[in-house]
Amino acid sequence: MRITEVVAALIWQGDKFMICQRPAYKARGLLWELVGGKVEPGETKELALIRECKEELDVLLSVGDVFMDVVHEYHDLTVHLTLFNATIAEGEPQKLEHNDIRWITPNDIPDYEFCRADEEILRKIIEVHL
Repeated sequence: MRITEVVAALIWQGDKFMICQRPAYKARGLLWELVGGKVEPGETKELALIRECKEELDVLLSVGDVFMDVVHEYHDLTVHLTLFNATIAEGEPQKLEHNDIRWITPNDIPDYEFCRADEEILRKIIEVHL
């Protein structure tokens, strides 16, 4: 089984963190996720995250430490997702790729339908921040 390396950013603004809604035409369309994407060959995870956030949100990211990582098996692929604490160093998030962008508190998590790979991460966010 091949594992796809994926990175995501946990970006806080006060007591709220950023979530993004996947475009309808993509796999897991219209589900919510933390911003990020696939690591390309030869890239470090941090560089992949900076590139993805530039492509998808037009922001320059400052990447911090790893918040947690999970392995999740979807029917079509298995992902190893590494979630980094991060901050926006430059720019205002734009919807270049996503259907929508929201800033939510950990209390708001149950109001959104997230990608399955994020569920364990969201439980930890609730644990750590409530």
